[in-house]
Amino acid sequence: MLRLQRVEPAAALHADRATYPDRLIFHTPEWLAFVAESRHAEPVLATVRDGSATVGHFTGLLTRHYGLRVLGSPMAGWTTSYLGFNLLPGVSRREALRALPGFAFGELGCAHLEVRDRGATEADVAGLGLRWDAAPTAVIDLSPDEDALFGAMASACRRNVRKAAKSGVIIEEADPDPVFADEFYDQLRDVFAKQNLVPTYSVERVRSLIRHLGPAGRITLLRARDADGRCIATAVLPWYHRTMYFWGGASYREHQHLRPNEALIWHALRAAKARGVTEFDFVGGNSYKAKYGTTEVAVPWARQSRWPLVAHLRNAAQRGFALKQRATARLTLTHP
Repeated sequence: MLRLQRVEPAAALHADRATYPDRLIFHTPEWLAFVAESRHAEPVLATVRDGSATVGHFTGLLTRHYGLRVLGSPMAGWTTSYLGFNLLPGVSRREALRALPGFAFGELGCAHLEVRDRGATEADVAGLGLRWDAAPTAVIDLSPDEDALFGAMASACRRNVRKAAKSGVIIEEADPDPVFADEFYDQLRDVFAKQNLVPTYSVERVRSLIRHLGPAGRITLLRARDADGRCIATAVLPWYHRTMYFWGGASYREHQHLRPNEALIWHALRAAKARGVTEFDFVGGNSYKAKYGTTEVAVPWARQSRWPLVAHLRNAAQRGFALKQRATARLTLTHP
């Protein structure tokens, strides 16, 4: 039977975690520092024990909602795709997930937990008392050569990449600095305004991400310029080990006819290959991503509450956030 034991962060601990083949950028100290800062959360690291042997690690963060302690691994709204476990080959993810509620509700004293583990399947979470959603993501295997990757795109997508080039759109890699964050966020506001919404996070979230990941060389920032040199689109792409992630992309509506978004993604795929990355994760399963030749992967997002009332509070908070966002958008768009 597996059990979790909380441990203090240390250089040796992080070094051991970095040897696991299922490690992700979201398990790194830099990413945890970003989430801790932007969400005012406390990182929680634990070893997964099988008797006296360490067979894995767990990563999460503690936060408070309605005065109650919550363990997120991650929580929705943290702009963090997955956390969960790092496990040695052959160690059961289902058994690790089975041990998690006892750790969260017992040792940590939490009222609610959520976990999205990239290596977990629906079979791993079914029947454990966890409520879960499939939460699919769209990925691209970068093992094929560039010609094969380009050929796997929909024909309209390939035409748009070529149109961007013919229109003079240039893609450049930007320095990790606040200037880029401001450009990206201004374009993001325009994207949300198209739907009469406002962004779900502030520009400081973007600055924090760049500030923490930039010095470690774990983020690629792309800027699309038109023929006159104006920045018309941007993309934020954290990467580590075998995967690059599409954390965010934005563009001005008035320049979308130049197709800078398709040009950004095509550049990102080639940049990922050049860095030795073997997978591109779009972080979500929206249908528009299929044109890039993606494969859909189901990654369960599971949750459990210690008391039924907490589950109702969690759902009410989600509905309240959506209403608040729309109300804020109406005020912002009416009185900019």
